[in-house]
This record gives sequence, C-alpha cells and structure tokens, in this order.
Amino acid sequence: MIDISLKSGGCIKFDLKAWTEKFHLALCGVSNKRTLDNFKMIAQNIHKRPEVPLLVASTLLVPGYIDRNEIYQIASFVYSCNPDIPYSLLGFYPHFLMTDLPKTTRLQAEGCLQAAREAGLTQVRIGNVHLLS
Repeated sequence: MIDISLKSGGCIKFDLKAWTEKFHLALCGVSNKRTLDNFKMIAQNIHKRPEVPLLVASTLLVPGYIDRNEIYQIASFVYSCNPDIPYSLLGFYPHFLMTDLPKTTRLQAEGCLQAAREAGLTQVRIGNVHLLS
C-alpha cells in the first residue's frame, strides 16, 4: 500500500476506532493491536512524501464508547508517530446495526477536538459537522 500510495499520490486512511481494547472489541469484534502496529509502520514512511499526506486518520465519535479520554489516548498515539498526521473526528449517526445509540453531540465533538489538540496534534478537525446534534 505504501508503494502504491507513493506512486499514485494517494493517501492511506486509517479508521482508529478506539484506544481501549475492550471498546475496540465491542465496536469491531477484533483487537486493535494489528491496526496500531500497521499505523506505526506506515507512519515511519511519511518522510518519503511530505507534500501530500501519505497517512491520514479518523475516529468515529460513538456516544458511550468514544469520549474525550479515548480521543486523547488515540491522539497521543498518533502524535508519537508524527504530530503532523491529519486527524479527523467524525460525528456518529445511528444506522445499520447501531440504531440504538444517539447522534454525536456538538459538545462531545468539541471536547474531543480539544483533547486531540491537548495531545499535541497540529492537523485535527471535526468532519461531517452536519450530523452533530
């Protein structure tokens, strides 16, 4: 994927679902260890193309699971890989198999944005703002 992205100018996007393994298991049914290891490995190649991000990350702000503390932990991990990796926080909208949860609130999203910045990330934003309640 690194070679293809470097040749094509594309980005490798990771959806970092959760930092706490029990939350990752609850949301995805699998451990997050391989995802984090792969993210770290790809981050070591960022210097090969600095003008367009080789690696970007996002996290879906699932109410009841992904809070300010989870985001701080994820953002600290991303920071340890490279503080300039673009990171998007995405509002959750109930659908498919998770219709019993509420939408992400603006207050939750803004608190998570602040936590990511406190962890040191320089390129963090809230995406799909239109879904926030």
